[in-house]
Amino acid sequence: MLDNLPSLLWTIDEALEPISKVNLIQSYCELTLRHGNNSQINQSNGYLTGVAFKAYGYCEQYMRAVHTAALMCLLMIIASIPYEHQNNEQLSVIGVVAESNSDIAITFTNGPSDSESITGVYTLSFALSGSNSVASLNIEISSDGSTWTNVASLSSSPWVTYLDTTTYTNGSYELKATAYDATAGENVVQLSPLFNIANQIPVITQFNVNNIEYGTGTSASDRAWFSIAADGVLEFTWGASDDDLLRASLSNAPGPGAPANDGPGSLNYGWDWSSGAFSEGTWNPRLTVYDNSGLSASQTMFIGIDRTGPTIGTVSTGTTTGWTTTSTVTLTGLTTSVDDGLGSGLAYTEMSLDGSTWTQITTDSHSITLADGSHTISLRATDNVGNVGPTSQLVVQVDTGMPLAGEWSVDELTTALVGAVNLEYSAADLTSGIDNANSYIEYGFDSNGFGQTPDISGSWQPSMGTGLDSTVAQSSWATKSRQYLMLRATVIDVAGNSMQTDPVFFQVLPSIDFQWNLTQTNVDRLVVKPGDTTGNITVTGLLEVNENYGGTVTVRLEAAPADRSADVAWTIIESKTLDAGMLTDRSELLTWNYTVPNAGQYDLKLVIDPTSVIDEYNEGNNNNYMVVTGASVSSIINAPSFTPSIGAILACALVISFIQRNTRD
Repeated sequence: MLDNLPSLLWTIDEALEPISKVNLIQSYCELTLRHGNNSQINQSNGYLTGVAFKAYGYCEQYMRAVHTAALMCLLMIIASIPYEHQNNEQLSVIGVVAESNSDIAITFTNGPSDSESITGVYTLSFALSGSNSVASLNIEISSDGSTWTNVASLSSSPWVTYLDTTTYTNGSYELKATAYDATAGENVVQLSPLFNIANQIPVITQFNVNNIEYGTGTSASDRAWFSIAADGVLEFTWGASDDDLLRASLSNAPGPGAPANDGPGSLNYGWDWSSGAFSEGTWNPRLTVYDNSGLSASQTMFIGIDRTGPTIGTVSTGTTTGWTTTSTVTLTGLTTSVDDGLGSGLAYTEMSLDGSTWTQITTDSHSITLADGSHTISLRATDNVGNVGPTSQLVVQVDTGMPLAGEWSVDELTTALVGAVNLEYSAADLTSGIDNANSYIEYGFDSNGFGQTPDISGSWQPSMGTGLDSTVAQSSWATKSRQYLMLRATVIDVAGNSMQTDPVFFQVLPSIDFQWNLTQTNVDRLVVKPGDTTGNITVTGLLEVNENYGGTVTVRLEAAPADRSADVAWTIIESKTLDAGMLTDRSELLTWNYTVPNAGQYDLKLVIDPTSVIDEYNEGNNNNYMVVTGASVSSIINAPSFTPSIGAILACALVISFIQRNTRD
């Protein structure tokens, strides 16, 4: 009955609609794996593949109509075949695939094709389709289909890795890509076709020429250059890996003539080549390595021979008359005017001023500062293999003097200003004098007083005056509190020389400033006996402001043990808020009462504007510090004989308190 199943299935296939065929195909597959042999499985697989693809192409509308007929046929087939326990593991796998919840599909976008022979490092890339989330993609290789070796484990896109075939022996292999579907919690597997690894082609491991003077020889734009004589020697070396190396040849070497083959027989792995008449020029020597299997590999090197130095063309000094009005002369064309023909190329240009030592220059433009008078500049060029070209000369005449830097004079900047602020930059020029009509000052506003460009205004603005004596005006400087007025000057002399100063910064400070009058801010007692009835002291503070102030301001008294650790905070004893208008006379006398709670020293602090609501000219004078001491005196110490000792103690306490009135945290 099992041998006739394919023909029976075909008959049912013609009679049933596609969805029922699929159900029947699955059942037949399970039965074949349980009871059939390998040839039957292979025969069924071919048939099942065709029918399955055909069945899924039909519309789903036939499913209900044919379900009953397909089920009856399936039951008849199952009843006619004896039940055996075979291939349970394979049946289990098919069951898992049939019940898969994953919609992930793996495609080899770049992988070996069926029976393809690959060598070297091979790029593997994969495309994953489906809406589920893929946590990882594991790629393995096997030569027998049962033992798999890891190639790479990928955790994110791009799903690309590399297979180094040189680490495997030649033979037949297949690849397995396993994607873990994190959404469905299962693996999705895709196998590649069988392919071959065949690394028997010779691999050139090195091809070099010794004593290169410049370049690498890896390309025509990066040749290996030499300045060897016509009868010099070029030392070529080579290396290759193969299981049956035979010989190597070297072609396109500088001539005349050509080197003999290296091998067969013993291999020298190189040539000491001298033709006796090397000419200047370029060549592309080509190494070819052969093996006994008739396979070969080639590699090309790019070399050149250069024994002639470069020449210098026209170099410009910026003037056509031979005279310059600046002490800084810029030479241009130091590299672009140099011609080395087909040689190794320019390495650097050298300059000598008035017969002094030679200075190497690698840029096309070079500036030098000259004193008044006539100067001779000598120039020559050297190529990349050390050939020095002929010397050329330039005559430069200088008649000028640069302006001398000066100092800034700027009005004090506060938020109380209205209108223009005077600013002046003093500069001098001992030769032609300052050209005030063309010199100018620029300004801008900056947030941090650092940099080359104003970061608030965004760009430099011309000042409102002319020359180096100018003004900057604002309708109200109050909006510029704590910003920096950034200034720079461009100074031009009559001869046309100019210099630009580095930026300078002047901060706009708040005009208002609060502070304690130190001579009238104090405590009435320095030492008291602790307690509610004996430890009371009065703190007096005279608050002053440098201008009429009509707003409110908060002041407060804080206390803390003098021997506190760093993590002990100040205790707020009392805050006072002065109503608007109380400081129109610029001062206010305030008092606080404080009770020393325990024996020991206590720091007191009077604070102006503790939350820094008011922007002041100087925030550093808002705190004033004092010290009081709580002293415990026993009845024994009250005995007359001890009176001098008590007095000495109190005197010492007063001295210590006075010393510790300095500012402290």
